[in-house]
Order: sequence, then structure tokens, then C-alpha cells
Amino acid sequence: MTAALELSYFASADGDLAYRDTGAGDLVVLVHSGYADHRVFDDQIPALAARHRVIAVDVRGHGFSANASRPFRWADDLAGLLRHLDAGPATLVGLCMGSAVVTDTALEYPELVRALVVSGAGTSEFEFTEPATLEHVSEAARLLGAGDIEGWLDHFAKGVAGPHRTVDEVAPDVVRRLRDMSAHTLAKHTPDETQWQVPLTDTWSRLPKIDVPVLAIHGALDAPDSIAMAERVARTVPDGRSVTLQDVGHYPNMEKPQEFNGLLLDFLRDL
Repeated sequence: MTAALELSYFASADGDLAYRDTGAGDLVVLVHSGYADHRVFDDQIPALAARHRVIAVDVRGHGFSANASRPFRWADDLAGLLRHLDAGPATLVGLCMGSAVVTDTALEYPELVRALVVSGAGTSEFEFTEPATLEHVSEAARLLGAGDIEGWLDHFAKGVAGPHRTVDEVAPDVVRRLRDMSAHTLAKHTPDETQWQVPLTDTWSRLPKIDVPVLAIHGALDAPDSIAMAERVARTVPDGRSVTLQDVGHYPNMEKPQEFNGLLLDFLRDL
């Protein structure tokens, strides 16, 4: 695949972790959503790389990175990569699951973090309270457990749209790209495999210790729980703020890339 040819690999203690490294300048690290990979940020990488060094990672078990064979923490993987590259402190940008990765990293390795951008989630202690969100998560787990990949991909697309739209109201290319990435990641796994990822504990109570600037970017049509987690991060840290993009859901960076990029670049200029 063309994407694989653009990647470098970090030989971690538990397999190779893939990342794309381009541009020059102050470091920005992009961390994708669950089941996707670095290509979620295809519309951000060129815009950011014009002025910054950009590293777009594939989280362990996703995209072109190795699966886990032992317990691991997201923050340890990302910190290991940055130290391997002798890079940082960095502005960390996370989308959904990636928000959990970057926030956890700021809590565990503050010396590696210059600023944070979160969208669609908060820490690795995900909080789902809305009945519709709980039902969506439960159905996704059921479909995966049954090995119904096509059914899961259809269900996943509903999450892309969010609770206020149908999938048909989302640009077809956005849905296609996300389905392709997710199918690629799912092909690496089996329904009965061990879940090795270890979340942090007491993350929400530790948020006030994050003393770097934080920006939360919401899609107005996203699920309320997703908005609430990112908003809670921005509200709880000493230096946080949030921005809402109208008419988009869980992937504002893909649905309105120019507006999303503008927010990122403005935030970076102000650091």
C-alpha cells in the first residue's frame, strides 16, 4: 500500500510501531481515532508540515503498527517513540481515542508535552452516560464478538454521522476512507484475542496538573458524551478553551478540514 511506503518504524520492546514523519520546525504529533490509523489526518499533514515537523502515529494494534502481545499503556508507547526520535516537547493532537492517548501522555510525561488538542474524547477512562451512546457501544461490541465485520462497519458509519444525522448526510468519501482504515485494522485482530491495553487510573482528578495550553475542538453534531469528555478536559485544566464546528460530527478534521486546520494553525501560532 502507498501509505506503508511513507512510514518509518520504531522498534519498541513489543514489535514495530509505525509513524509518518514529515516537515520541519516545532513538533506536532497527530494521534488517530480508534480502529483508524494515521491517514485520518491526511488533510492536516500537508497544511501543518509547511511550518512544523509532523509525526502521525499508528497506535499499537492499529494500521501498520504491531499488535500487542503483553500489557501496555498508550502513554508509554508515545513517550517511547518521542524519546527514540529525541523529539519534544511536542504539541499533541488527538482525535477520539487519540485524545485519550495524548491526555494520558500529558499526565504521565509532562516534560514531553508543549500543548494539547483534543476532539471527541478525554482521557483513557472513557465516560459514557447517554442511553444512545451506551446502546451504540454495546451493539458495536456485540457485532465484533460475533465476527460480523460488515455489520460492524455499517454500525461504525452511524457513529461517524452522529446521533443527529443519517450516514447518507455525510460526504461519501469521508465514510469510505474511515471504513477502509477500520477494515484494515480489524483484519489484524480476532474476536477472542486478549485486550492488552491498560488504562490509567484517576485521570480526571489529575487533569488540573496539566499546565500547558489545551484546545478542545467539537463537532456540533457529535454524540453528547464525546463532546462532554473533551469539554471537561478543556474546562478542568488551568489553560483550556473549546471551539465548536457547526454541521459536522465525530470527525470535524475530515468533514471540514480547512476550518479544522485553521484552528490548529492559529493555536500553534499563539504558543
